[in-house]
This record gives sequence, structure tokens and C-alpha cells, in this order.
Amino acid sequence: MASRNQNRPPRSPSAKDGVGGGGGGGGVPLDKRRRIGAGRIGGPTSTDRKPFGSVNKRQDVTASGDVGSTEGSESENIEFTKEEVEALVNEKPKMKKFDHKGNLELVNELNNRLKLCIKWFQKRDEAHVDEQGKLRNALQSSEKRCADSEVEMKNKEESFNEVISQLRKDNTSLQEKLTKEESEKLDAIDCHTREKEARIAVETLQASLSKELEKAQQDILAANQRATSLDDMYKRLQEYNLSLQQYNSKLHAELETARESLKRVEKEKATIVENLSTLRGHYSSLQDQLTLSRASQDEAMNQKESLVNEVKCLRGELQQVRDDRDRQTAQVQALTAEVLKYKESTGKSFAEIDNLMAKTKSLEETCSTQRERIHLLEHQLTAANEKLKMADLSTEEARTEFEEQRRTTRDLQERLMEAEHQLIEGEKLRKKLHNTILELKGNIRVFCRVRPSLPDDSVGTEAPVISYPTSVETLGRGIDLIQSGQKYPFTFDKVFSHDASQQDVFVEISQLIQSALDGYKVCIFAYGQTGSGKTYTMMGKTEAPDQKGLIPRSLEQIFQASQSLLAQGWKYKMQASMLEIYNENIRDLLTNRSSATENTGKQYTIKHDANGNTQVTDLTIVDVCSIQEISSLLRQAAQSRSVGKTQMNEQSSRSHFVFTLRISGVNENTEQQVQGVLNLIDLAGSERLSRSGATGDRLKETQAINKSLSCLSDVIFALAKKEDHVPFRNSKLTYLLQPCLGGDSKTLMFVNISPEPTSVGESLCSLRFAARVNACEIGIPRRQTTVRPVDSRLSYG
Repeated sequence: MASRNQNRPPRSPSAKDGVGGGGGGGGVPLDKRRRIGAGRIGGPTSTDRKPFGSVNKRQDVTASGDVGSTEGSESENIEFTKEEVEALVNEKPKMKKFDHKGNLELVNELNNRLKLCIKWFQKRDEAHVDEQGKLRNALQSSEKRCADSEVEMKNKEESFNEVISQLRKDNTSLQEKLTKEESEKLDAIDCHTREKEARIAVETLQASLSKELEKAQQDILAANQRATSLDDMYKRLQEYNLSLQQYNSKLHAELETARESLKRVEKEKATIVENLSTLRGHYSSLQDQLTLSRASQDEAMNQKESLVNEVKCLRGELQQVRDDRDRQTAQVQALTAEVLKYKESTGKSFAEIDNLMAKTKSLEETCSTQRERIHLLEHQLTAANEKLKMADLSTEEARTEFEEQRRTTRDLQERLMEAEHQLIEGEKLRKKLHNTILELKGNIRVFCRVRPSLPDDSVGTEAPVISYPTSVETLGRGIDLIQSGQKYPFTFDKVFSHDASQQDVFVEISQLIQSALDGYKVCIFAYGQTGSGKTYTMMGKTEAPDQKGLIPRSLEQIFQASQSLLAQGWKYKMQASMLEIYNENIRDLLTNRSSATENTGKQYTIKHDANGNTQVTDLTIVDVCSIQEISSLLRQAAQSRSVGKTQMNEQSSRSHFVFTLRISGVNENTEQQVQGVLNLIDLAGSERLSRSGATGDRLKETQAINKSLSCLSDVIFALAKKEDHVPFRNSKLTYLLQPCLGGDSKTLMFVNISPEPTSVGESLCSLRFAARVNACEIGIPRRQTTVRPVDSRLSYG
């Protein structure tokens, strides 16, 4: 403090009472205050300032009035510096002895200068007071403004806090909704699984019931047939029984006549008994023969299977007995001539009686057996009817149970359809949200596809090298590659197994294709080793409708969608171009073959404009209006594309194929224009020289292909590391793909792998490269739309 006070000029008494000069002047330095005071006191110019030396060199003033007037006039223009003030304060007049007048003049002069300095200090103090008041006013106004701004800031802070709290609440509610939707999705998946199992159980039960129903129906038909056959047999038996009864009555009549004749003969028998005693021996032999004939007759009767044959046998045996009787009669006539008449009559009578008795017994036995068989058949028929009734009851029960099962199955199918619909809607929402997240992240989407198995593959003979995880998180998105017993898991946006159809693959990219009509740049390219199915995925087999690839299916969807948008006022103009990059040279695939040979040495240049659009100079661009024109151009390009045969593939693509469709749309109702681009690229396959066996031209092609794919890997690595320099210009392929890999395009990569165990090394490299591609962020896609001027005269068809 002492050092500060030493540098200060002396203060006037008025300055001590009010605001001080050095410390109370609002902290304004002395030199600054001096300059401010000079501006206020000395006038507008600084040239009127007189140095303190001029005061010392003045002439002596004789009159006090003159001195006062001079002081008044000079005090208005004189300014003092710090050094001058200190010199004035420290100045001591040089007194001379005995020169009182001179000494008085020196003292007066010193007093006058001190008065001038004091007046200058007073004016400076007054100026400082005025300035201090102004500064206080300015300070108060600034403090008021600061208070107002603080109040306003507090209000804004409160409003922002309210907005933040509301956003937090919204975020919490959205997270709860998301959690709820995920739980509902999991519940729907579990319900779908349970319903699927129930449906499988119902289907198996239904199949078993249908089999049992068919078996019961067959049993019913067999029972009906047996019942019909039994009815027919019963009717035939009744008819045969009636005929037997008629024949039995006839035999009874003959028996009565025979008995009457026997009574008449008995009278004669009494007379000839004595004569018959001689013939007993011969009769006994005849009786033995008759017994043998009866035994043979009984044996023949027992062997008959049907009643009709039994009747025939009986008639035959009757005739045989008659023949025997004739022979016995002849023998009796030969033995004795005397008793021939008696013998004939007696033998005939006994033979007829025995024959009739035997026939009667056989007929009675036959009738009894027929009655027993009829009773047995009746019991069998009754049992069959009971079984038929039971079968009808079981059939009715089975039918009612089948109807109940059918209703249950119908209900389960309806619930299953509803669950599948909810699952499809949830999957669509998940895909939409996933696409939105990917668009916001700006990542390159990656789909993995395992090539369908070929007849000459060795997949079935060796252990599989590819598996698909079944967990909820990785279902349909994960793939595991097994090499030397070690599993390498990968996860992509979508994974297609070897049994996925071309339609299944196209459904997943249909929304991305639709974005080209909406004004976005869309790029889809296939990557993989030779023989992994890239060309099959992109082009397919055009001769088979279900084998068509992504390019023809995408073009069909674009043309169908453009036709459906005509009702909304949209009209589109489409231009197609196709090229290939062969040995780092661009070839136009839409030129005629004759002109193509002439233009072999033509150099095509790739150019990118400020809007990210790519052009190739002198490239043929064709206006297309229908899918037929596109198909014709694709066939022409396929015939012109470079292909060759290697040890790994019969038809190996030896170049990178690039198909570009430029879409220009205008809405006549809203005057809105869109500019979309669809790039579909089939890259040549990477291959090892040790496996492909390429030599000569094929060796050069392989080297060029591997070099361009290596440049593509360098670009992907640079993008993944977010380096400042990305080497797009190292190859024609990467420079052509620069807007797709480093711009505002929607980009999708298909990584194709082979299921063969011999290609597991190349498949692992491809999957690792695809994982790096999936991690690259290339920017948020931007839609190219403009508003067409009213006087625009562009034609769209």
C-alpha cells in the first residue's frame, strides 16, 4: 500500500470527502483518467496542452489581477503529468539572500503553479465524480439486465427440466412398451411353439383316427359282404331244404308202397323159408358185399362238401346199389333155376327195403346236419348282426369324436393362423425397426447364404461343417462354422440355409428394392469364393420361374410397383446400363458384338459428381419401359459376359458384373420429383491358384480378380477404422463402388459360402470379411427429392 500511495498525485480535500482519485475512481488508472480529463477539460484537440515547462518560462506577472486572469485562462488548458506533479511538489525555490523581492516572486510563482495544479486536480475530481456516477448507473443497469437474464435463464432452465423429465418419462414408457412387446413376442413364440406341438399331436391323432375309421369301414364292408353271403347261403339252404323235404315225402310214399308189397311178400315168404335155408350161405356173402357197399356209400356221403354234390353222389350210389342188386339177382338165377322167381322177388324186396332204409337214414342224418348247420349259420348271422351293431355304435362314436377333433383342430388352426399372423406382423415390425436402426447407424447390411447342395457335392458323406444356432437371439441370424473341431460363430442381419428358396431370399430384400422407387440409392452386391452360388443368387436360372435370381425378381417388383403407383399420380422413367470389369478394364455389355470388337481399345472413365451420382463416360444407357425389354438386355449381357472353366467351377464368372437402373419419378399432383438408383453387382469369386489350377489367361484373370477384391478389403478396413484416407482409387471396382461404400446409399452385401468341407477355409475368410463389412458405418441414407417447377417439360412414361 505504501508503494501505491507514493505513485499517486496529491488529492484535494474535496476528493477525500467524495470519491478518491486513485483508489475511489472505479479502479481507473491515473494515465487513463488523465487522458479522459484532457478530453473533457482541454477541448477536442490535444495540441492546446501546454507543458509544465511553459509555466516556468513565463514572464513575471506584476499585478495580481493579471496573475488571476492568467491562471484562469491557463488552468483550462494546462494538464499535468505524474512526473510534473511530483517535480512541482518536490520543487524548492532557490532563495537569495537579501533579495526579498525576487524570493517573493519565486514563492508567488510556485504558489500560482500549485494553485493551477490544485484546480486541475479539482476539475479532475469533479470529472471523476461525474464518470463514477455514470459508471454506477451503467453498473446498476447492467446488474438489472443480469438479474432479468438470470430470471429468464432460470425460467428456461425450469422449462428445459420439465421437457427433460417429460422426455425421460416418454423414454421410460417407450422402454416399458418395448419390453412389453418383446415379452409379448416371446409369449407369442412360445404360444406358437405350443400350438405347433398341439397341431402335430392333433394331426397324428387325426391320422390314427382316420386309419381306425378306414379300418372300421373296411370291417363294416366285410361284415356286410359276409352278411350278404350268409343271407344268400341261407336262402339257398332253405330252397335245398324244401327240395329235400319234397324228396323225403316222395321217399316216404315209395316206402309205404314198399311196405305194402312187403306185407304181401311175407305171406309168400313163410312158404319159401324152408327153401331159403339152403341159400343162407350165399346170402351172407351177399350181405357182406352189401355192408361194404353201405360203408363206401357212407364214406362218399361224408366226403361231399356241398349239398348238390351229395345228392348226385346219392343218386350214383343208388344206381350202383341197383346194379349190385341186378348182379346178385343174376347170381341167384345162376345158382338155382328152381327158386329163380322166388329169389328174384325176395332179393329184390330185401334189396329195396335195405336200400330205402339206408337212404332214409342218410337223408335223416343229412337233414339233421343241415338243421345244425342252419342253426350254426343263424347263430353266426346273429353274432355278425351284433358285431355290425357294435361296429355302427363304435363308428358313430368315432364319427362324433372325429367331429369334435375336427372342431378342435379347426379352432387350433384358427388360433395358429392368428398367432402366425401376429408373428408375421411382429416380424415385419422387427424388420422395419431393424432397418430403421441400421439406417440411423448407417451400417452396411449383410446377409449370409449357404449355397444349395449339388449332386456331386461331398456334403452327405462327411461330417457337416455348417450349423445353425436355435436360440431366440440368433434364430435366423446366426451361423456356426466348424473347422478342425473348433466352432466359429457369426451373426449377421439374416442367414439363409442351404434349403432356402430364391423366393425366401427375395422376400427379405423386397423393402430395400422398394426404396429405389422412393428416391434412395440402393446397392446390393454378392461376395464369395468361386462356386459359392453368387451368380445363382443374383441371376438364377431364367428358364425356370421358381429359380429366378434377385435381379429379375427386383426388376419385376419395380415395374409392378410403378404401375400400381400410377393411380397416385406417379410416372417413372427408367434407364438401364450394364458393364463388367475384366482385368481392371471396363467393358460395355450392351454394345453390339461387331461394335464391341471395334471398340475394344475404348477407355471408359468413372466420374462422381457433387451429389454422389456416378457416371461412366461413353457407356450405353437404354430407356426401358417393360420387363420384357429388361429380360432381353439381361440375356444379351449374359452372352457378352466373360466366363471360363476352372477346376472349381464349370461356368466361372471371370469379371465383376454391374447392373445399374436409374429411376426418375414425378408426381403430377404434388409436383414432387425423386431420383433413385439401383445397383445390383455380381462380383467375381475369389479363388486360390492351388485349387483353381488357372494358367495362361485364366491366371491373369485370377490375379486381377484377387487384386480388386484385396483393394475392396483395404477400403472396408479403412472404413471400419474411420481413417481419414480411404483408398477408393486403388482399383476400378472400389472407385465405382465409392458412393455405395462411403456415401448416403442403402447398401446390402450377400456373402455366399459353399457347404463343402473342402471349402471351409475360404468360407471362414468370407465370413470374417462379412463381419467387418457389417461393422462399417457409411452414413445415413438420404432421399433425393425435389419439387418440379411448374413449367417443367420433362416427359415420363
